[in-house]
Amino acid sequence: MTALVLKPNPLQDRATSLLLASGSAARKRLLENAGLAFGIVRPEVDEHAIREQAHARGCSTDDTALELAIAKALAGAADSTALVIGSDQMLSCEGQWYDKPTTLEQAARQLQALRGRTHTLHTAVVLCQGGQVVWQHVEQAHLSMRAFSDSFLEQYLALEAEACLSCVGAYRLEGPGLLLFEQVRGDSFSIQGLPLLALVAALRDMKVLMT
Repeated sequence: MTALVLKPNPLQDRATSLLLASGSAARKRLLENAGLAFGIVRPEVDEHAIREQAHARGCSTDDTALELAIAKALAGAADSTALVIGSDQMLSCEGQWYDKPTTLEQAARQLQALRGRTHTLHTAVVLCQGGQVVWQHVEQAHLSMRAFSDSFLEQYLALEAEACLSCVGAYRLEGPGLLLFEQVRGDSFSIQGLPLLALVAALRDMKVLMT
């Protein structure tokens, strides 16, 4: 089911419909804050299977994030002439991939593993139309977690609760998750799940947004 954002944007070409193929509240918020008019579709994609198959083929983390974003966009673009935005994010640390935790216990183990280390967020975004990928982009951000105490981790998880389960790193940098870090290198939009500056530049090139 598609939920439409009806408020028009005078800076946007109304002849081209935009769809966000994602159930992510963060990506929805980023596009809304940019003033874009778009619809939302939540495609059915087996993300775990895509990651496993990509890993078995020896794909890089960047390429795997792209495969996930493309799968979402193509699934969302079925029988649609709209320009569909697909995006996904992978987390790697010293060669190991980390998935979005499903429980607070998993979140705690993941944060303990990342504590005192630098990890990389690989964030991909694509545009699809008519069943074809018309543009794609991947950005990396490098984040160094400080050596926080076990008591801090316990209080952090109590404060964030279920909110940290919606993020691949078990943190929201735009929220209390910021307190986990000593250094962040990378675009804040990409860290939140969508390389927004690259996306709006592509939309300008396609005349969807005014130049």
